[in-house]
Amino acid sequence: MGTKTKPRFRKEFSDEIFTKLRAEANTLVKTLKPRRKKTILFKAFLFPFLYFFTWVIAMVYAKIPWILYTSYFILGLLVVFNFVNVIHDAVHGTIFKSRWLNGMFVYLFDILGANSFIWRQRHIRFHHNYTNVMGWDTDIEHSNLLRVSPGNPYSKLHRYQHIYLPFIYPFYVLNWLLLRDFKDFFIKKKTVHKLIKIPRMEYFKLFFFKFFFFTFLIIIPKLIFDISWGQLVTAFLFLMMSANFFSLFTLLPPHANTENEFPLPDSNNNLEHGWFMHMLLTTNDIREENLFFRFFMGNFNCHVAHHLFANTHHIFYPEITRLLKSYSIQYDLPYQNLPILETLKKHYLLIKQNRIPVLAIMEESM
Repeated sequence: MGTKTKPRFRKEFSDEIFTKLRAEANTLVKTLKPRRKKTILFKAFLFPFLYFFTWVIAMVYAKIPWILYTSYFILGLLVVFNFVNVIHDAVHGTIFKSRWLNGMFVYLFDILGANSFIWRQRHIRFHHNYTNVMGWDTDIEHSNLLRVSPGNPYSKLHRYQHIYLPFIYPFYVLNWLLLRDFKDFFIKKKTVHKLIKIPRMEYFKLFFFKFFFFTFLIIIPKLIFDISWGQLVTAFLFLMMSANFFSLFTLLPPHANTENEFPLPDSNNNLEHGWFMHMLLTTNDIREENLFFRFFMGNFNCHVAHHLFANTHHIFYPEITRLLKSYSIQYDLPYQNLPILETLKKHYLLIKQNRIPVLAIMEESM
């Protein structure tokens, strides 16, 4: 499984810049917070309500196929909207002052089919602390079929990954629900086991909520509303399709493209840069800024601000990002802000680039 010694960030001048930036950002948030408390709470309750309300609509009009399919398609969208607007902030403890209340809202992730315990570990302890560091960032270790980082182990199959990529990504969410969570629980070589020991109760929760998810969306509609298996499977595929598209739309652009670095620790387990510079080099923003990104996508386009101020609610990220941009100009920082379509194109180019080992690339260019 490798060393359990955590990679260490170097101390450098950029850390002093971040200290100054953090002080200004905290003052900014403190000023804005009184006016935005109601909006934070409104979003926290709105999206869960819309999810369950849409399910009720699907059941009431289940005998009308187009309403059933449309409702399940919208449920897929609401899975993503709940994730980026509610669950993601709750796991960072930014919705309520109460840790318990935030924890309760994190359980919404379990209701939506994923496992909140293992995702919390992957997201907080690994992804945020060691972004794009192979062997520590679980977000770049989704499947052995894809070599996202040049540090990923190589197999001959990867030579064709840019070709079969379009056939893998449509199953991203389904793989998460049916395989990835279970692998992280039961395969002891997985990265999460480097730092944690999974409590026995979490194994029970894993199976209980997975069963609840499929019961809620498939078994109950079949038993109570007598919907045909064919219609239910079709409706569920509509849900998976919309959830999958918007999940990839959200998760791929910020870290996995040719403009992002994938640092590896040296022989002493030291990373090349300090924490602040590391986050700037491994993360980018999305240039588009509009109502859809702000309200429905939880300001995920302001992803650098999230990594720098993870304990701040997403509603403050646009203002923090504007402050960060001014700092990047003043101190010549490597802040990146790319159009969404360009990041997706560069993600494909990254997959194509990593289809062969770095050593082989060097040999071919000689």
